[in-house]
Amino acid sequence: MPASESPLSRSLRRVALALLAALLVWLFFAFQLFYNVHTSPLKKADAVVMLGGASKERLLDAMLLRADLQAPYLVISNTSTPGNASADDYCETHSNKAIYPDIICFRPEPMDTRGEATSLGHLAVEYQWDSLAVVTSKYHIARAGQLMNQCVNSEVTMVPTTPQLSTWQWLRRFVIETGGLTTVILSQECDSPIR
Repeated sequence: MPASESPLSRSLRRVALALLAALLVWLFFAFQLFYNVHTSPLKKADAVVMLGGASKERLLDAMLLRADLQAPYLVISNTSTPGNASADDYCETHSNKAIYPDIICFRPEPMDTRGEATSLGHLAVEYQWDSLAVVTSKYHIARAGQLMNQCVNSEVTMVPTTPQLSTWQWLRRFVIETGGLTTVILSQECDSPIR
């Protein structure tokens, strides 16, 4: 006859099963929000914007999208960070406004997605943009999209790029983006879009 399970063992087993179930539910939703991303189709944009970071992945896609849409402006977040080196170099070589009036490089303050959203809100007002296509990594779409909708008084369509990440790097991004998205929802950057 097997020994009966103690109440403590039963409780620990229930807690472990509840934690496993919560982890699996989070993993499902994180996969949908940060990996299996679906965005609206894009027909036109007054400007194509590349958010800072991962510029090796994002810059070419932003440039090609601009050409496809025949958007009047290419807007690039200039961060002077290692992950943004190719975009920063592009900004440096295209800084002459007399030659490149259609290239706008901006420096977000603070140097994060919140600063980018605020800066883009001001640029949209200054240039009277009605629509923006914002290019960023697909894991960043949900959080960046929330911030753009809070701060930019233009129609914003988020455009995902696909990074080359290992399974562990994707899991890390899921954790980071879950925390970031939660923070953005609980603490808005802009009370209303900048006008």
